[in-house]
Amino acid sequence: MAEKPVLKAGLEDVIAAQTKLCDIDGQKGELIYCGYDIRDLAENASFEEVIHLLLHLRLPTASELKELRVTLDEDAEIPHEIMETLKRLAPRLSGMGMLRTFVSMHAHFDPEAGDRSMSANENKALRIIAKIPTLIAAFDRFRKGHQYVPPKPGQTIAERFLYQLTGKDPLPEATRAMDMALVLHAEHGFNASTFTARVVAATLSDIYSAVTAAIAALKGPLHGGANEEVIKTLRQIGHISHAREFIENELANKRVIFGFGHRIYKTIDPRAKHLMKMSEAFSRASGQMKWFDMSVEIQKIMKELKDLDPNVDFYSATLYQTMGIPVDLFTAIFAMSRSAGWTAHILEQYRNNRLIRPQSEYIGPRNLKYVPVNQR
Repeated sequence: MAEKPVLKAGLEDVIAAQTKLCDIDGQKGELIYCGYDIRDLAENASFEEVIHLLLHLRLPTASELKELRVTLDEDAEIPHEIMETLKRLAPRLSGMGMLRTFVSMHAHFDPEAGDRSMSANENKALRIIAKIPTLIAAFDRFRKGHQYVPPKPGQTIAERFLYQLTGKDPLPEATRAMDMALVLHAEHGFNASTFTARVVAATLSDIYSAVTAAIAALKGPLHGGANEEVIKTLRQIGHISHAREFIENELANKRVIFGFGHRIYKTIDPRAKHLMKMSEAFSRASGQMKWFDMSVEIQKIMKELKDLDPNVDFYSATLYQTMGIPVDLFTAIFAMSRSAGWTAHILEQYRNNRLIRPQSEYIGPRNLKYVPVNQR
């Protein structure tokens, strides 16, 4: 007699597929992209190099990187019809709600929408990655009553995004901080949004549908939305002197302190180390230490009281706040970066596809008999 399948709530510890894209060692606090340690990539690689790495499983040559940047430049423009619709709707939308709708809308304007070949899907992946920063920046400007800022040729994604968001050339420190944040958020294994993307791709639905589904999953506060909750906490605390009282009270009332702990990591999230370092450097350079100092104090308190370390959301929130980025764009910026990982996973799923169809354990009643509606 076959053994009864074991229930794994939340699919914890279940291996659903093999991948060449990412490896995570939660005990050691290690994160690997296609063989490269995240610490090495964060210190040395650009986001564009990481995009190529994830899509092609190797770092680009100088000529390939130049060609990739030209392609991303060309793909950054948004169709006029979409831009006009975004301008009308922007005041009514949230950052992630906007992405969920307008990334999906692009499927109707893609010249290769009906082409299911791998080369066409790779082209569509780059279009999605290139257009998301433009969408976010345009959305923020439109809802504030400002004019759209077209991209400048020759800029990196990090530089272009900050330029389109503010209408000003960003400081090198800001560009470097944003680029590192994009590298650190680009990929993280079979997390909720990536797994969602692969489930949709496994049905052989199109890449826009799969990315749209991933955006919907990332929107939740237990996934990408956590960084928005972090800054709300910092604002509620208000001053470093109030941190301990606030944290103790929240824990006593069994409320979650967002930005701490992780399903996989049993030590500090390796991405958090780099974001902490970059957050401190940018805070000092801009003369705004309030949020960083408060974050360090909260980290100490949470380690003391709960033995929990910060995850990627904690210091990314501090960094974006110091950079002056609106809070409801934090998760959208996460999506801007993770679009590289999502599309890489979608392409990997297409290359060796099997429909993802887990089973469930039924715990409801049995042997019920239908009763006509007039006798109920």
